[in-house]
Amino acid sequence: MVFSVEVDEGINIPCISVSDIFRQTALEALRFTDCPYECEVSLTITDDDTIRTVNKEYRGIDKATDVLSFPFLEFKAPGDFSGVSELDPDSFNPDSGDLMLGDIMISADHVIAQAEEYGHSVKREFAFLIAHSMLHLQGFDHIKADEAAEMEKAQNEILERLGIRR
Repeated sequence: MVFSVEVDEGINIPCISVSDIFRQTALEALRFTDCPYECEVSLTITDDDTIRTVNKEYRGIDKATDVLSFPFLEFKAPGDFSGVSELDPDSFNPDSGDLMLGDIMISADHVIAQAEEYGHSVKREFAFLIAHSMLHLQGFDHIKADEAAEMEKAQNEILERLGIRR
């Protein structure tokens, strides 16, 4: 598995190892869906100003958000990797052979503020956002009520498996 992390200059999420939590949570999200491939995912940690700019550019929403997910694949059903063909050269890194799932961008400002607002640790908030985004990269969504319920259940199970609780 290839998990790359880029932290914008001057950005810090206190009291946690960003790389370790990212790796652990991303791996557990892939185990949750029984992903049969070695995967590649990148994470960028930034601030509210930068994520607002990206949110406006890609989603047309001029507002800071906690996390943005940029999936590289489309799924027939959430977590269903049966439609991913190893013969599709655009889905796999030609150098490593890893399936390229996508990119994640998280606002450190939101991680810290939401941890305080929800009364749990920064670690829990960060892991939650990683789990949430990893599910998006695997075809989950939360637009419809039934999708939201399925995604919430999946997020909770991933965090529970990691022993990360509120």
